[in-house]
Amino acid sequence: MIEIERKFLVTSEKFKSEAHTQYRIIQGFLNTDPERTVRIRLKGEKGILTVKGMSSDDGLSRFEWEQEISKTDAEALLQLCEKGVINKIRYEVSVGSHLFEVDEFYDDNHGLIIAEVELEHEEDIFEKPDWLGQEVTGDIRYYNAQLSKQPFKSWI
Repeated sequence: MIEIERKFLVTSEKFKSEAHTQYRIIQGFLNTDPERTVRIRLKGEKGILTVKGMSSDDGLSRFEWEQEISKTDAEALLQLCEKGVINKIRYEVSVGSHLFEVDEFYDDNHGLIIAEVELEHEEDIFEKPDWLGQEVTGDIRYYNAQLSKQPFKSWI
Protein backbone atom coordinates (compact mmCIF):
# COMPACT_ATOMS: atom_id res chain seq x y z
CA MET A 1 0.00 0.00 0.00
CA ILE A 2 3.00 2.28 -0.32
CA GLU A 3 3.05 4.12 -3.62
CA ILE A 4 6.46 5.06 -5.05
CA GLU A 5 6.36 7.40 -8.02
CA ARG A 6 8.29 10.13 -9.76
CA LYS A 7 6.68 13.09 -11.53
CA PHE A 8 7.93 15.06 -14.52
CA LEU A 9 6.78 17.91 -16.70
CA VAL A 10 6.25 16.96 -20.34
CA THR A 11 8.02 18.88 -23.11
CA SER A 12 6.00 17.83 -26.19
CA GLU A 13 2.83 16.04 -27.24
CA LYS A 14 4.79 13.18 -28.81
CA PHE A 15 3.56 10.92 -25.99
CA LYS A 16 0.07 10.97 -27.59
CA SER A 17 1.23 8.97 -30.60
CA GLU A 18 2.98 6.49 -28.27
CA ALA A 19 0.00 6.01 -25.94
CA HIS A 20 -1.82 2.67 -25.99
CA THR A 21 -4.71 3.80 -23.75
CA GLN A 22 -6.44 7.06 -22.93
CA TYR A 23 -9.45 8.03 -20.83
CA ARG A 24 -10.98 11.05 -19.10
CA ILE A 25 -10.71 11.48 -15.33
CA ILE A 26 -12.87 13.80 -13.25
CA GLN A 27 -11.78 14.01 -9.64
CA GLY A 28 -12.55 15.96 -6.55
CA PHE A 29 -11.35 15.94 -2.96
CA LEU A 30 -13.43 15.32 0.13
CA ASN A 31 -10.37 16.23 2.21
CA THR A 32 -7.10 17.90 1.18
CA ASP A 33 -5.32 17.82 4.54
CA PRO A 34 -1.67 16.94 3.79
CA GLU A 35 -1.77 14.18 6.41
CA ARG A 36 -4.70 12.42 4.71
CA THR A 37 -6.10 13.28 1.32
CA VAL A 38 -9.43 11.68 0.35
CA ARG A 39 -10.12 11.68 -3.38
CA ILE A 40 -13.16 10.71 -5.44
CA ARG A 41 -12.39 9.85 -9.04
CA LEU A 42 -14.66 9.16 -11.98
CA LYS A 43 -12.60 7.17 -14.48
CA GLY A 44 -14.69 6.26 -17.49
CA GLU A 45 -17.61 4.21 -16.23
CA LYS A 46 -16.25 3.43 -12.76
CA GLY A 47 -15.67 5.32 -9.57
CA ILE A 48 -12.66 5.13 -7.28
CA LEU A 49 -12.31 6.24 -3.67
CA THR A 50 -8.68 6.88 -2.68
CA VAL A 51 -7.06 7.79 0.63
CA LYS A 52 -3.45 9.01 0.55
CA GLY A 53 -1.18 9.68 3.48
CA MET A 54 1.64 12.18 3.85
CA SER A 55 4.49 12.05 1.38
CA SER A 56 7.99 11.14 2.44
CA ASP A 57 10.40 14.07 2.79
CA ASP A 58 11.67 13.59 -0.78
CA GLY A 59 8.13 13.18 -2.15
CA LEU A 60 8.88 9.75 -3.65
CA SER A 61 6.55 7.60 -1.55
CA ARG A 62 3.39 7.67 0.51
CA PHE A 63 0.60 5.45 1.75
CA GLU A 64 -2.21 4.93 -0.76
CA TRP A 65 -5.43 2.93 -0.42
CA GLU A 66 -7.97 2.60 -3.23
CA GLN A 67 -11.39 1.02 -3.54
CA GLU A 68 -13.57 0.84 -6.63
CA ILE A 69 -17.06 2.25 -6.13
CA SER A 70 -20.01 2.56 -8.49
CA LYS A 71 -20.21 5.37 -11.02
CA THR A 72 -23.43 6.51 -9.33
CA ASP A 73 -21.75 6.70 -5.91
CA ALA A 74 -18.76 8.58 -7.38
CA GLU A 75 -21.03 11.11 -9.08
CA ALA A 76 -22.92 11.67 -5.81
CA LEU A 77 -19.71 12.04 -3.77
CA LEU A 78 -18.26 14.50 -6.31
CA GLN A 79 -21.13 16.82 -5.35
CA LEU A 80 -19.77 16.89 -1.76
CA CYS A 81 -16.17 17.65 -2.72
CA GLU A 82 -14.22 20.76 -1.89
CA LYS A 83 -14.12 23.49 -4.54
CA GLY A 84 -11.85 22.81 -7.51
CA VAL A 85 -12.63 19.68 -9.48
CA ILE A 86 -9.80 18.31 -11.66
CA ASN A 87 -10.59 17.48 -15.29
CA LYS A 88 -7.91 15.66 -17.29
CA ILE A 89 -7.23 13.07 -19.93
CA ARG A 90 -4.81 10.34 -18.91
CA TYR A 91 -2.63 8.66 -21.50
CA GLU A 92 -0.85 5.40 -20.69
CA VAL A 93 2.50 4.96 -22.40
CA SER A 94 4.73 1.91 -21.97
CA VAL A 95 8.43 2.76 -22.05
CA GLY A 96 10.77 -0.18 -21.54
CA SER A 97 9.42 -2.16 -18.59
CA HIS A 98 7.61 0.82 -17.02
CA LEU A 99 4.23 2.46 -17.53
CA PHE A 100 4.06 6.25 -17.71
CA GLU A 101 0.74 7.88 -16.90
CA VAL A 102 0.61 11.24 -18.66
CA ASP A 103 -2.09 13.67 -17.54
CA GLU A 104 -3.17 16.51 -19.82
CA PHE A 105 -5.16 18.94 -17.69
CA TYR A 106 -8.13 21.08 -18.74
CA ASP A 107 -10.22 23.93 -17.35
CA ASP A 108 -8.29 25.95 -14.71
CA ASN A 109 -5.22 23.71 -15.16
CA HIS A 110 -5.20 23.91 -18.97
CA GLY A 111 -1.69 23.90 -20.40
CA LEU A 112 -0.23 21.63 -17.72
CA ILE A 113 0.95 18.15 -18.72
CA ILE A 114 2.53 15.88 -16.09
CA ALA A 115 3.96 12.37 -16.47
CA GLU A 116 4.23 9.94 -13.56
CA VAL A 117 6.05 6.64 -13.40
CA GLU A 118 5.34 4.22 -10.58
CA LEU A 119 8.32 2.26 -9.26
CA GLU A 120 8.84 -0.89 -7.21
CA HIS A 121 11.73 0.66 -5.27
CA GLU A 122 12.90 4.25 -4.83
CA GLU A 123 16.23 3.37 -6.48
CA ASP A 124 14.68 1.80 -9.59
CA ILE A 125 16.24 2.87 -12.88
CA PHE A 126 13.87 3.49 -15.78
CA GLU A 127 14.15 4.55 -19.40
CA LYS A 128 13.31 8.22 -19.90
CA PRO A 129 11.42 9.04 -23.10
CA ASP A 130 12.54 12.12 -25.05
CA TRP A 131 9.33 14.01 -24.17
CA LEU A 132 10.09 13.81 -20.44
CA GLY A 133 11.15 17.16 -19.01
CA GLN A 134 12.03 18.61 -15.61
CA GLU A 135 11.43 16.39 -12.59
CA VAL A 136 8.88 17.82 -10.14
CA THR A 137 8.70 14.91 -7.68
CA GLY A 138 8.01 16.29 -4.21
CA ASP A 139 6.93 19.73 -5.48
CA ILE A 140 3.50 19.98 -3.88
CA ARG A 141 2.32 22.53 -6.47
CA TYR A 142 1.95 19.58 -8.86
CA TYR A 143 -0.11 17.38 -6.52
CA ASN A 144 -3.68 17.12 -7.78
CA ALA A 145 -5.03 18.13 -4.36
CA GLN A 146 -2.99 21.33 -4.58
CA LEU A 147 -3.95 21.94 -8.23
CA SER A 148 -7.59 21.83 -7.14
CA LYS A 149 -6.92 24.74 -4.75
CA GLN A 150 -4.20 26.66 -6.62
CA PRO A 151 -4.78 25.84 -10.30
CA PHE A 152 -2.06 26.18 -12.92
CA LYS A 153 -3.72 29.24 -14.51
CA SER A 154 -3.15 31.17 -11.27
CA TRP A 155 0.64 30.61 -11.53
CA ILE A 156 1.07 32.41 -14.85
